Amino acid sequence: MFHHARFLRIASSSNHIRLQLQPLSFLSSAAPPPPQCPPPTTNILPLCSAAQSLSATQQAHAFAVVHGHLPSSVSIAAALILSYANHRSHPSTVESLFTQSVPFSRAPFLHNTLIRACTVLSTGPDKNYVVELGFLLYNELLRGAHFGPDDYTFPFVLKLCADFLCLLKGLEVHGRLIKAGFDEDLFVNNTLILFYGSCGDLWGVKKVFDEMPEKDLISWNTYIRVFSDNECRWESIGVFKEMILTAGFMPNVISVVSVLPVCAGLEDGELVGLIHCYVVKVGLNGEVRVGNALVDAYGKCGDIEALEGVFDNMVERNEVSWNSMIGSFSYLGLNRNALDCFRLMISERVKLNTITIATMLPTLVELNLFNKGKELHGISVKTCLDSDVFVANALIDMYGKWSHFTKASYVFYRMNTKNVVSWNTMIGNLAQNGLGLEAIQIVREMQANGEIPNSVTFTNVLPACARAGSLGHGKEIHARSIRMGSAFDLFVSNALTDVYAKCGRLDLAQTIFNISHRDEVSYNILITGYSQTSGLANSIVLFTEMQKVGLKHDFISYTGVLSACANISAIKEGKQIHAFAMRRLFHEHLFIANSLLDFYIKCGHIDIARKVFDRIPRRDTASWNTMILGFGMLGELNTAITLFEAMKDDNVEYDSVSYIAVLSACSHGGLVRKGKMYFDDMLAQNVKPSEMHYACMVDLLGRAGLMEEVVEVINSMSIKPGANIWGALLGASRMHGNVELGCWAAENLLELKPDHSGYYVVLGNLYAEAGRWDEADRIRKLMDLRNVKKNPGCSWVQVEDRVHGFVAGERFDPCLWRATSG
Repeated sequence: MFHHARFLRIASSSNHIRLQLQPLSFLSSAAPPPPQCPPPTTNILPLCSAAQSLSATQQAHAFAVVHGHLPSSVSIAAALILSYANHRSHPSTVESLFTQSVPFSRAPFLHNTLIRACTVLSTGPDKNYVVELGFLLYNELLRGAHFGPDDYTFPFVLKLCADFLCLLKGLEVHGRLIKAGFDEDLFVNNTLILFYGSCGDLWGVKKVFDEMPEKDLISWNTYIRVFSDNECRWESIGVFKEMILTAGFMPNVISVVSVLPVCAGLEDGELVGLIHCYVVKVGLNGEVRVGNALVDAYGKCGDIEALEGVFDNMVERNEVSWNSMIGSFSYLGLNRNALDCFRLMISERVKLNTITIATMLPTLVELNLFNKGKELHGISVKTCLDSDVFVANALIDMYGKWSHFTKASYVFYRMNTKNVVSWNTMIGNLAQNGLGLEAIQIVREMQANGEIPNSVTFTNVLPACARAGSLGHGKEIHARSIRMGSAFDLFVSNALTDVYAKCGRLDLAQTIFNISHRDEVSYNILITGYSQTSGLANSIVLFTEMQKVGLKHDFISYTGVLSACANISAIKEGKQIHAFAMRRLFHEHLFIANSLLDFYIKCGHIDIARKVFDRIPRRDTASWNTMILGFGMLGELNTAITLFEAMKDDNVEYDSVSYIAVLSACSHGGLVRKGKMYFDDMLAQNVKPSEMHYACMVDLLGRAGLMEEVVEVINSMSIKPGANIWGALLGASRMHGNVELGCWAAENLLELKPDHSGYYVVLGNLYAEAGRWDEADRIRKLMDLRNVKKNPGCSWVQVEDRVHGFVAGERFDPCLWRATSG
């Protein structure tokens, strides 16, 4: 009799592998034992059921075939089917086993087993095939001549319906089981609760639960779980209380670990504490799963002292306990604590799993410990955990956040299985690092590989198109989002509005805005977009509309609309917005205060700007720069320079814009010596001069008539001169009638910006003032040849609290006619 046995793989001379069974008492090279009777089924069944891997299942399968138990033994076939399913074998394997053994079946047992196996395989890559197979078996039982479905069939089919959210099929199954008389079966009703809960039909859940003739603890636990899964947290807690106080059931471990995440979701630490007290009272506090759930719940509620107390007092800890601690610290932003806990976990020789590594990698990113992240990657490779999709996604994110895209791509393309998060992580990191074209290419690869983009995909890639000003790619992604049904998602529509606004197509941005759901972000995008174009008045209209529809303004709303008011000198509207901000205490927000400075300066109210400036509690560099630029533009040069000198007394460091501001002031005032001194000081402070700094120096020297020094500055520049440099030189050349230098500047300008009408006009005027009429006429003809037209001037008029824009030459405006005639 074979009480214990093992399989030996023995290589034959033909290099094939054959299976041989030997008793463990004969492990030497002695001759094989004489033939014996086949082992009974009772000894083979545990062998099939206890197989710990796919290869062990295959060996048990071969053993059963060799000894003649298959295909006739339905119980062995059923055990092998479940073992193959648990080890994620291909569905065709279990289907083949079923087909061979089903002629020997005299009850629905084998059908039920394969349907149950389908529920296990439903998370695999062949899920569509699996669900069809499960329903096919169910229909076969319904049509069966010898036997039909039993009380196990319906729960397994309902589980399949729940996994695939097949509400209509589930309703059909519910009707069948009522007809078959199984509607009072406890096991069936518990599964019905789970089915309706998975499909989001809470009315169906309540109806089934209320009509159950008998309920057990599983019924109550399932009822708690479905409310929790559907974000009905208070209902879930109410069921938990009702179970104890009204129904008289004593909660078990499942009850507690089901209700604690609900309290965590509510971030109600007091409620978690009450359940903790109850757990101690009924003696469940020694259960490791309860301890883990308490650690997680206290962590979500931010109670560090309580979660550490629970963890320290746990009688038994497992990997989940440590992962809960690390995850709680990471969730609370206590990344150093998470790292210390991880080190302690290693020192305690606790086995790391995929959750540990996937939780720690983002923590190391936050701590900027790149080398530690690489070490953890090495550990994951050594322990074969790097192939897990969650670990791989965390690795891609880590390398992407640190801009190591070669390594991120290596991990990404080595993944055997990718999910939508894998693709989105890759796309998001590429887009955030300015690699918009590469991000778009990944979206194309994603669809080519059969993965369906979701709203996160589009929300990640569209900002890359906006930053690059790539209208064509933005339209391509827009078209893809429409095909995928994501275009009307709030985040996607906001991202699309932003793309069109930043690409200068405010007409398309307005269309997206008009047909989509809108929030504060939607309005802010358009307010900011219009503030940077000729449609400035629309910013004010949208700002007012926000208030009418009940949306709250934030600092982006205020900065956008104040910029628009500044650009059209809408002093009345700007003052109203200032008062509005003061009523809501927004005027002390630094960004809004700086926008108010810019607004009042551009409107010529430097005195009010100075009052706003003096009331800013903590001024930053932008505050000082705005005031210096403002006083410089308005000719109050001494004040501008005094403010520049006072910056250091306020412990505010100069930046490149500070030097542009003071150099511009010196240029407007003709302060050549001071300008040169500040430029030299800037170089001494290791501030790298930009084109604007050089342009200020060219303007400064040019206004003073020091044309030789201007040429010397241009020739000694460390960067290639741009349009700002040549524009300053052209202006200075016209001022002093230097046609030669003017032609040099114009030649470069027309090469850089051939469509800029202003440069043609200045050059033409320069020739005309020098009496070179033929050259001036040639410039006018060149404009006509290149179809360059001078942009008409634009003015704004306020009529009945509305601002209307007009361009030069316009004779009739219907909006103004209606406004003035009514």
